[in-house]
Amino acid sequence: MIKINYDKNIAHLSHKTAKKIVNDVFDFIKQRSTVSIERATLRIMGINGANEEGIPYPNILVDKAIQAGIINDGISYLAAFLYHKSNQDIHKTLEMIEKITVQHIKEVKKEIYKYKEVANKLAQEGINLILKQKEKREELISKYGLPPTPWIYVIVATGNIFEDRLQALSAVRQGADCIAVIRSSAQSLIDYVPEGLTTEGYGGTFATQANFRLIREALDNEMEKQKRYLMLVNYSSGLCMPEIAALAAIERLDMLLNDSMYGILFRDINPQRTFIDQYFSRLIITLAGIIINTGEDNYLTTADAFEKGYTIISSHYINYEFAKKCNMPDNLIGLGHAYEIRPDIENSFLYELAQALLIRNLFPNCPLKYMPPTRWVTGNIFHTHIIDNMFNLVSILTDQHIHLIGVLTEAIHTPLLQDRYLSLKAVKYTFNAAKDFSKEIVIKDKGLIEERAKYLQQKAFELLKTVEEKGLFKAIEEGLFADTKRPFNGGKGLEGVFLKSDKYFNSVEEILIGNTMNSI
Repeated sequence: MIKINYDKNIAHLSHKTAKKIVNDVFDFIKQRSTVSIERATLRIMGINGANEEGIPYPNILVDKAIQAGIINDGISYLAAFLYHKSNQDIHKTLEMIEKITVQHIKEVKKEIYKYKEVANKLAQEGINLILKQKEKREELISKYGLPPTPWIYVIVATGNIFEDRLQALSAVRQGADCIAVIRSSAQSLIDYVPEGLTTEGYGGTFATQANFRLIREALDNEMEKQKRYLMLVNYSSGLCMPEIAALAAIERLDMLLNDSMYGILFRDINPQRTFIDQYFSRLIITLAGIIINTGEDNYLTTADAFEKGYTIISSHYINYEFAKKCNMPDNLIGLGHAYEIRPDIENSFLYELAQALLIRNLFPNCPLKYMPPTRWVTGNIFHTHIIDNMFNLVSILTDQHIHLIGVLTEAIHTPLLQDRYLSLKAVKYTFNAAKDFSKEIVIKDKGLIEERAKYLQQKAFELLKTVEEKGLFKAIEEGLFADTKRPFNGGKGLEGVFLKSDKYFNSVEEILIGNTMNSI
């Protein structure tokens, strides 16, 4: 890694300030749960699938618990009661979930609290399945080995999962290490997880358990031919953030886009809902050994990268400390940033190098995810290709961990196979041609790069202090991140947040916390 002079004391104070910011929100989080957390709990307890009308069983049961007035106690009790009454047959339990009336739930309300041990048994079985999948990943990595960094990360986004599979295999055969099946744009805003394989989607393919399994199997089969480990990526965000994390853990995904503020800023999901959901989702992700990708790169699509580049560093500290609340080790905390300074700025390459170097030095043990330029690319595919290759050079120079390739036609249409081929060829050429460049250069003392890095670090710390004074919710209301204002009681999904009662019990959460604590 190229070293750059930065203020170690400010770095320490930035972590300390971010920890205070997160602690204040964490007190709020621990008093509440959400419908999506309860549904994720059911999925780990083995209650999955959907009825003939396509309504997921977790949604059916949680909705009935809300109507019966017992959701504040958590869904674990009711699930265990129904499992017990179904003679511990999960298929009969699903039938009972659909048939049981709200009135009947009210009548047996006092009885359901007797089955805590049954709830713990179901939860432990689900946790064991996730741990078994984690062991399987570790076995495959031991057998095939991880590719050298930067890992080459490629997106497929046809809307049809079978076409996605074809494009994924094509990208792998051209050199991709990580395949991200982009999720349909609308899915962030629907409060359920669709069931089954999907062949229609706008801007991507729906994230479903069946779709996860299909691509995982395809990559596993290709792994044997390629003799190298292949990584699968999807999105744990939106109104179903915890549920998708649960399904991804069960189906052995390797990375999940999972950010503490992305849904708030870019999908207008209620801040309360998002912060509560991200906590539970990250407990699952930590247990499963999945790498998260945070979404700070998106800040630079709405705010100017030269003027507000420091905001993503402030957010990195906050995302990092939220992850630490879930006992997540550094090697799973993939912090996101991007090459997004206006191309017409003189020395823009040096400014990008400064920011990438600073972030790499501030978070040396985190698998940083570096995103390509998108805001300033146009229909001029040759200009886009040039900017993308400047981005490629910064990535190899600064030892980025995860490199999302830029594709020359992204500003025109969903990239075709041949477009990705050209981009992959360019990435591989640059990475090979400049492989040891970082070992051959030093950063000039008090030069442009160093001074820019110090400026960014200072501004990021100042923003963190402002957020600490105001509180994170207020800072978001005032638009301090991404120049986007989101009110505390606004956005989508607030109706799915509820206060925990004195009786609240979540069998999965208790085991998750215990397991992640033991893994530290």
